[in-house]
Amino acid sequence: MASHTTAPNAGTGALTGAAPRLHERTFEILAARIAEGALPAGTLLLESHLARQFGISRAPARQALARLERLGLVRRADGHGYRVRGRPTRDAEPAPLAPVRLEAAATWQRFYAEVERAIIARTAVAGWRVIETELARHYGVSRTVAREMIARLNQRGVIRRDARGRWVAPALTPEHVGELYELRWLLEPVALRKAMPAVPPGFVTAIRRRLEEAAARAETLDGRALDELEADLHLRLLGHCQSRTLMDSLRLYQSLLVAHSFLYDWVPRLYPTEPFLPEHLAVVTALEAGRIDSAAAALERHLRASLGRALERIAQVARAPRPDPLPYLEPLPEEPAPGAAVSGDTG
Repeated sequence: MASHTTAPNAGTGALTGAAPRLHERTFEILAARIAEGALPAGTLLLESHLARQFGISRAPARQALARLERLGLVRRADGHGYRVRGRPTRDAEPAPLAPVRLEAAATWQRFYAEVERAIIARTAVAGWRVIETELARHYGVSRTVAREMIARLNQRGVIRRDARGRWVAPALTPEHVGELYELRWLLEPVALRKAMPAVPPGFVTAIRRRLEEAAARAETLDGRALDELEADLHLRLLGHCQSRTLMDSLRLYQSLLVAHSFLYDWVPRLYPTEPFLPEHLAVVTALEAGRIDSAAAALERHLRASLGRALERIAQVARAPRPDPLPYLEPLPEEPAPGAAVSGDTG
């Protein structure tokens, strides 16, 4: 039986369970601190300082800074190093970071990416119950480690508790995906309005530039590049929203964003060029002009249009050979259509 893990377009090593590399973890910490203002505009970031403060060599520090530059979060400084983009509020010296030691990843992190991808690959064809004891046995880890993986899956919106208290990954049916997208076009425009007062200067312009660069080579973009462009708007920009309650609600459909990351790898050429590129550009162009209401309306139109495209991608994956069974995933029975007679025990 063919497995989705052999997809020709899947990223190399995507299912190896490898822990995040040092440069990736360094990048994530720095990007988060820039977003929250802990590293304000103008702050000077030096390879040597970061290496010392993170307890790493200069090579991963250099890679992390290069990625921040590609995303428009920093720019090369005069002389050497990088400065956080935006209008400086003070004479910023090398990054005033508290020491951070990047120890070996926790056990659950070494397997998490593989588990998440395996579940998403299978929700295109069915819903699944996730069995904690079997998950622990499959990876040869303790129940505590399996529980931490499940907690992260729940936080990411990939799984949820059902009425019986079981952990389940709902099938990506047209009905379920439609409900999630409806939440998106109702909530994301509100989050956008609330996010803008906290967005650093130059942040939106950097997103616009990346979109324009991507549009110029749209036919060659791979799944990872598309995923980064999606994250620019739907995660990084909206992540500046200060309403915790609203952001908790947005997490309910984060599984869709995780699924898109998988689907872009699996069927990246469903369209000659990705239709979301000009749609995202319409949103950020309006934001740059200060037309927040127009940007929110453009975001809603984009999400309504995205529903049909998402369903097409999911349908393509569903028609592919079924992935191999996994001992920690038990298929859920198909729910009857509304109005259909149900026989047997209803308790």
